[in-house]
Amino acid sequence: MKGPIQAVEVSYFVQATEDPERLDRRVRVLLAVQGQREVDMLEGHFGNRILHVHHHLTGDDAGGVVEALASNLPAAVKGELGDSMTERIDEHSALFLRLDKQMLVTGRMELGTADPVRIKLKPRLFMVRDEAQDFYRKVLRLNG
Repeated sequence: MKGPIQAVEVSYFVQATEDPERLDRRVRVLLAVQGQREVDMLEGHFGNRILHVHHHLTGDDAGGVVEALASNLPAAVKGELGDSMTERIDEHSALFLRLDKQMLVTGRMELGTADPVRIKLKPRLFMVRDEAQDFYRKVLRLNG
């Protein structure tokens, strides 16, 4: 049986002053991201190097990320996520999360907006029976 999540996208920017390998290790360990990544080299306003890293995961790899989120998100973050769920879901029932990248590097998961690690969860639509918020509360185990 396939899991309830069809695909997961994880993306973030790496500034020239940041260690891309350290950040990659944390993303792979804390979010259970597997497989290849796409890396685009960008140039900042002052000519500095910026990397845009993007992971697209499906199947068991996507399920691993969802399980990592459900297991590793602290209770306070789960509460905050549950309270703001409706603002994070688009018209296609995709859920958008932004984790604080600097906290992630230190090994902690917190929601953040400035320079985040962006996560998009795309559900198998036939499994979203009623409200998408209820679906994600169950999948991410936000209700205990």
